[in-house]
Order: sequence, then structure tokens, then C-alpha cells
Amino acid sequence: MNNVRVFKMSFASVYPHYIHKVEKKGRTKEELDTVIFWLTGYDKKSLQQVIDQKTDLETFFAEAPQINPNVSKITGVICGYRIEDIEDKLMQQIRYMDKLVDELAKGKAMEKILR
Repeated sequence: MNNVRVFKMSFASVYPHYIHKVEKKGRTKEELDTVIFWLTGYDKKSLQQVIDQKTDLETFFAEAPQINPNVSKITGVICGYRIEDIEDKLMQQIRYMDKLVDELAKGKAMEKILR
């Protein structure tokens, strides 16, 4: 998939898929939000603004209050790519979020997800 196309996707269009994925595996929207807050520094109010404004993923990460300094501890493979080897910083951040959502859906303990 073309990276530019991914970067221009709105967070609001991706978020319901994340919710569905984690709820289908017995986790909650609140747990998902906790993971997203940890990664980006957004809070409930600012995340809702991102959703309401249909902010694209590029802007979502560019305007994130604070990307967690422990993101480098997120390693492994997502969508066939080793996260730590992704050179494009924005794509790497998107994949960090995907990986955290996957870990949540797979039942990993919150303490381990929030490194």
C-alpha cells in the first residue's frame, strides 16, 4: 500500500476497527484508549477532538502531545515488517500503534503492553 495513502487516512476511520478488534477478543474500548493515551499523550478529550475533526494519521502523530519515550521497546513483526527496521518515522509510529492494539487483542497484560 502506498504510504501517502495510509498517512492521509483519518484516525476516525481506523479507530472503530481497533475497537472491534479488541472487543471481539474480550478487551474493552477503555483499555484500547489507555494504550493509545500511553503511546501518544492524548487524553480522552483531545482524542475525541481528533475523531470529530477526522484528523489524518500524519497529523495525528505530528500533533500528538508526547510520543512515549519507551516506544523503542516496542519490537516484533507487524504486517510482515519488523517494526524496529521501518525507516519512515511516521510509518513506524503507525505500526507501533498497530502492534500495541494487536498485543491488547491477543490478551497480553496491560503492564507488559505499557512497557
